[in-house]
Amino acid sequence: MNLSGIIGYPVTPFSKDNTSVDLDKLGKVIDVLLEAKVDAIAALGSAGEAAYLSETEWKQVADYTVKYVDGKIPVVIGLAELTTAQAVNYAKYAKEIGADAIMLSPFSYYKLSEDEIFLHYDTVSKATPLPIMIYNNPATCGVDMSPEFMLEMINSIENATMIKESTGDIQRMHKIYKLSNGEVPFFNGCNHMALEALNAGAVGWCTAAPCLIGDQPKQLFDAVKESNTEKAQQLFYQQYEFLEYIVTSGLAAAVKSGFGLQGFDVGDPRKPLLPLNHDARKRLLEMLDNLS
Repeated sequence: MNLSGIIGYPVTPFSKDNTSVDLDKLGKVIDVLLEAKVDAIAALGSAGEAAYLSETEWKQVADYTVKYVDGKIPVVIGLAELTTAQAVNYAKYAKEIGADAIMLSPFSYYKLSEDEIFLHYDTVSKATPLPIMIYNNPATCGVDMSPEFMLEMINSIENATMIKESTGDIQRMHKIYKLSNGEVPFFNGCNHMALEALNAGAVGWCTAAPCLIGDQPKQLFDAVKESNTEKAQQLFYQQYEFLEYIVTSGLAAAVKSGFGLQGFDVGDPRKPLLPLNHDARKRLLEMLDNLS
């Protein structure tokens, strides 16, 4: 599967009492992403609060997303589990419901060795034929993988085919490109690095931004691919402050608050996460108004 472009991340809407997933509203969130012209949808990432869902809720969201998208674009399912057994369980379920790929993070309490990380990925790969995106996000998952090690896994693990780099270090992307001779597709997972990453050879950009600002990320991606440097820079700097803000203020909280500011109530994030406070919402509204 040749995955590229803008991979949009939906939030997970909750009921008013925050005790269940609101699947009808999830469908509307997916509609927003489709209208924003994303090239794929990645359910159950950080924006989707996957770590705060029960197994039943996780499976509800995964199943509903695949069915609702209905083959219009690829669906990637995010996996970030403490145990390899649970990652295998979810990977098998992703295949069963018809997902197109999985994005696998080595989430951990203990510091993992490279041997342990390799075994985690290899075990999941042997449990499902789905393509695996190796996801390096140490700020969230507590595990940092070097470009050299991730490429070793790409070369040695059958279904590991692509990388998502989210450390915010552009040099890592240069290394992935150089060491693989540009043959291993990699994705930018750091919003404020989008322009640099795409210029460094990233085949795509994973972001929740289209939830709130429509196809502006897609316009940026297209401008880079068309080698329209002036337009790409203009589009990026228009979005830059917003892209950085939704991450630094808490991705799920920011996007959910943004939806609310736009008249679409998707519920609060799940505790211990809190919605944005008054001042943060006011600042977000100013940025959204400037981008509308």
